[in-house]
Amino acid sequence: MRRIISALLFSISSTLALAQGSQPLQLVEGAPDRHIVVQGDTLWGIAAKFLKDPYRWSELWKLNAEEIRNPQRIYPGQVISLDKSAGQPRLKLTTINVPRREYVESLVKEIPAIEPQVIEPFLSEPRVLEASGFDAAPRIVAIEGDRVLSGAGDTIYTTEVKEQHKLWQVFRPGKALIDPETGDKLGVEAVYLGTARQTGSGVPASFRIGLSRMEILINDRLLPAPRQDVPRYIPRPPDKKITGKVLSIYAGVNFSGPQSIVTINRGKKDGLETGHVLAADVAGLNVPNRFEGVRTDYKLPDSRNGLLYIFSVYDRISYALVMNAVQPIAVGDTVHTP
Repeated sequence: MRRIISALLFSISSTLALAQGSQPLQLVEGAPDRHIVVQGDTLWGIAAKFLKDPYRWSELWKLNAEEIRNPQRIYPGQVISLDKSAGQPRLKLTTINVPRREYVESLVKEIPAIEPQVIEPFLSEPRVLEASGFDAAPRIVAIEGDRVLSGAGDTIYTTEVKEQHKLWQVFRPGKALIDPETGDKLGVEAVYLGTARQTGSGVPASFRIGLSRMEILINDRLLPAPRQDVPRYIPRPPDKKITGKVLSIYAGVNFSGPQSIVTINRGKKDGLETGHVLAADVAGLNVPNRFEGVRTDYKLPDSRNGLLYIFSVYDRISYALVMNAVQPIAVGDTVHTP
């Protein structure tokens, strides 16, 4: 039981620095006294049943700092109880004994931090590369039948392949990501086109296209497919103040809402890690006011709009899932440690 509980928690050290001077925990109206964990639950979803700010779940678990960044271990059938007897609320975990059943493979798995079906498609597709990141990648030089475009099932031919990988992905250099605050070029966003498997070595090397999302052209590039590990870290705020901007919204749209993907101009070098939660603000309006014939312009303060879950981190850029938002999130919106 101690092993299960210890793997359950946020690091208290990552929250103490921010908790000083923070507001008392606020429970949602009608927060349950207990919740029985069921298949399909997520850490974020359970936290939202108890707290107005789900990322503050760590403050309900008063344990030591050794568990920082450990994968969660809460299983269907366990009971999370809310204890208010000590003034500040806290959570406790117990287990319901269920009849033992034999399975070829265990069907009881720990619940994830967020819904896997939401995040999995984006774990392999978004790519941010340095400006020279495409230089060493195999480049398509020909398509079977001397065609100029190809799709699923077609054979393509590339420049030299220096590494062997089970699965490759086809990309095209996209737009440059420019930091709106410094003007620095942070990287190049790669446009995901599809997948391919190598069928022949030599120069040129041959590949057969598997999945095709878009038409694949001569001079497009191939990159090794990354591992698709669903983030299992407990959502938590960064342990220091971080402020940044929304750089872009995945799929090239102008606005995003819950369950969409945004890119921000902060990454590992700024202290961001997988599992961190940032708040997103909506910019205050510029409001003109005329009084006694004199016009005065006022800038209203920014206000909290929603929360973002960081799931993929590069040196200077990160991808985040929009967990909730009152208004659509737009490019240029401010994000920060909540």
